[in-house]
Amino acid sequence: MDSYEPFLSLGLALAAGFLIGQEREYSAPDPREGRESFLGGSRTYPLVSLAGAASVLVARQFGPWLMLLSLAALGALLVVSYAGDVRQGRSHGLTSEVSLLLSYLLGALALTQGVLEPMRVKVLVVAGLTVVATTLLSMKPELHAFLGRLQRRDVSAGVQLLFVAVVVVPLLPDATHGPLDVLNPRQLGWMTLLIAGIGFAGYVAIQALGSRRGLVVTGLIGGLVSSTAVTLSFAGRARGAPRELRQGCALAVMLASSLMFVRVMVEVAVVNPHMLRLVAVPMGAMAATLLLASMLLYRRAREAPTPEGSEVQVEFSNPFALGSALKFTVLFALVLLGARAATRFLGHGGAYLAGLLAGLTDVDAITLSMANLARTASLPEEVAVTTIFLGTTANTLTKGVMAAVVGGWSFGRWLLLVFGGTLAVGALALAAVGWR
Repeated sequence: MDSYEPFLSLGLALAAGFLIGQEREYSAPDPREGRESFLGGSRTYPLVSLAGAASVLVARQFGPWLMLLSLAALGALLVVSYAGDVRQGRSHGLTSEVSLLLSYLLGALALTQGVLEPMRVKVLVVAGLTVVATTLLSMKPELHAFLGRLQRRDVSAGVQLLFVAVVVVPLLPDATHGPLDVLNPRQLGWMTLLIAGIGFAGYVAIQALGSRRGLVVTGLIGGLVSSTAVTLSFAGRARGAPRELRQGCALAVMLASSLMFVRVMVEVAVVNPHMLRLVAVPMGAMAATLLLASMLLYRRAREAPTPEGSEVQVEFSNPFALGSALKFTVLFALVLLGARAATRFLGHGGAYLAGLLAGLTDVDAITLSMANLARTASLPEEVAVTTIFLGTTANTLTKGVMAAVVGGWSFGRWLLLVFGGTLAVGALALAAVGWR
């Protein structure tokens, strides 16, 4: 295999340069416009990658100075090209120059020895860097459009919470404190970051796609951020609306609610993977039931004409906002403390009561609390799963009542019926888990 290593590495370098060069040629400006220059494409970039690979191959015999010399020559060519564009008044960024330099370095990396071993690791790293670079290059319009939708406060909130994740949380004490010896500052911090991260993924998707992109997209992605916000927004739009629009609004609410059960499974998988096998049965059954009902309603809504003005703008707050994160931290600490106190003084019935009460406002807090208590062996897993189910039950019924109050009885009663059937399926699945 070692005898074929140079050929495999050269092929890897050639493929990396060709992929980047092909994207650059496809994105080349129209030469008739004359505003931008064309640095190279599907031939130039592979040649530069092969030059980097050949310089490393020769450097194995004559030392690294030859590679440094060839890199300096490439840099000089890029400087001359850029200076010529500036003198001729062409609009010119640095993307092509950086891409060409990256192609050279990828070619050089493909031929290195002792840096990335074994060969499969080298292939994965070089191929991964090439694909990421090509993706970034090809997504210029989408990235610019997405950044244009972001507001300064969104960027500021993200930076603040990243600071908390990288600097503050690792410095928090990793020991239990407070009454009942259940509050761990570092665990509280990581739980908060977990919820904010899930919500931020949905928030970014909403900002990238736009919350007017469609009922299905808004419902699914909005469920990652806040199914309650989706419920209130679409219920308000459904009041007094034609029947066809009410069906579409109900579809979005159902899809968002189905994502709540998926969120619960993800949170349990992160905090207490051993408990996932139990909680996945009722949560998966309820998510599947709602998705099936959504598919049936979608078929009916698709056949009906869409009324004018049926778009619904859902307003989401940035989950990475420091204020929102701190509020969740306090709520999670209170729920964790209350659940532990209720379990100690009232037994398992106290945990169930805590799940019902906490679920009225937030499912994430009770889910993380139960998963954490079960992980520390202070609470049986079956009790934790039942409590999480009761929390999701309370939250689902609350959203159904909200839909009926805000959207009218004709809109809310159908959702309450679907939610009731979903919870019945979940209860049967939970019973099946208990019987095992």
